[in-house]
Amino acid sequence: MKNLTLRQLRAFEAAASTLSFSRAAEQLHLTQPAVSMQIRLLEDELGQPLFHKQGRGLQLSDAGQELLRHARHILGVIRQAEESLSSLQQGGTRGQLHLGVVPTANYFAPLLMMAFRERFPEVKLKLSVDRRDTILAMLNDHRIDVAIAGYPPSEADVEAEAFARHPHCIVAAPDHPLVGQRGIAWEALRAEPFIFREPGSATRGFLEHLLQAQSLQVNVTMELSGNETIKQAVMAGMGISFMSAHAFQIERAAGRMAVLDLVDMPKLLDWCLLHRRESVLSGVNAAFREFVLEQGAALTQCEVGPG
Repeated sequence: MKNLTLRQLRAFEAAASTLSFSRAAEQLHLTQPAVSMQIRLLEDELGQPLFHKQGRGLQLSDAGQELLRHARHILGVIRQAEESLSSLQQGGTRGQLHLGVVPTANYFAPLLMMAFRERFPEVKLKLSVDRRDTILAMLNDHRIDVAIAGYPPSEADVEAEAFARHPHCIVAAPDHPLVGQRGIAWEALRAEPFIFREPGSATRGFLEHLLQAQSLQVNVTMELSGNETIKQAVMAGMGISFMSAHAFQIERAAGRMAVLDLVDMPKLLDWCLLHRRESVLSGVNAAFREFVLEQGAALTQCEVGPG
């Protein structure tokens, strides 16, 4: 692969990520023929196809899947080097911060990023929001360098540094009979209509663990996907639910949702800053890590009291 170029790798990575030459061209601000030509040159250099036609779309070949893994790593290292050199040359922190977060962290991530840019005005911001497994895959593939989530699985090859607490509460509509009561026992929830998150949700897994510890089986009347859908159902009086406190701050302040004063609640997890174990953060990513560990706890505080 003596004649492989960065231009070819960038065209291939964009096309492989979107499975579309036209969308890759839009991302790279090139024409579609220019992207097609770069990939054709790359395939000629490698001596094997990187894509197969699948209906009207594209599918990566085995060679394409293998090259994509290496291309993302190479481009990630080059991006880090460019940002570090740019910071040195300009005498400050510059470049792009591409942060990946799980959906619940999206309730405070923009505030965190804007506070960071107030300190470093030259930084460009990009935010990707997705499920934890997707965010971890983006880290592994060098598509992002830093992320915010809870503690990752033990097998994930990432460093996790806790920077803030993550409270969870039982919530209800403001006119629910249990609202206003103090020291509610878990047993009082047995017959209540309960709205659960979808299977596979980390929030659902946390709740199931708590219910098991209480030897309590509740009346699950509905399963819904996503915090926004569950909030609407709770506010409509369809049942109670277990939620991250970050997700309902606006509704609580507006009096449209209430927190039940359950014994030993709220339950706390940790928010963590994640990055690849083998990578040394530099430039804007290193500055963001330092900022989050220093200021993150204060910027992610939320109200969790009953009512």
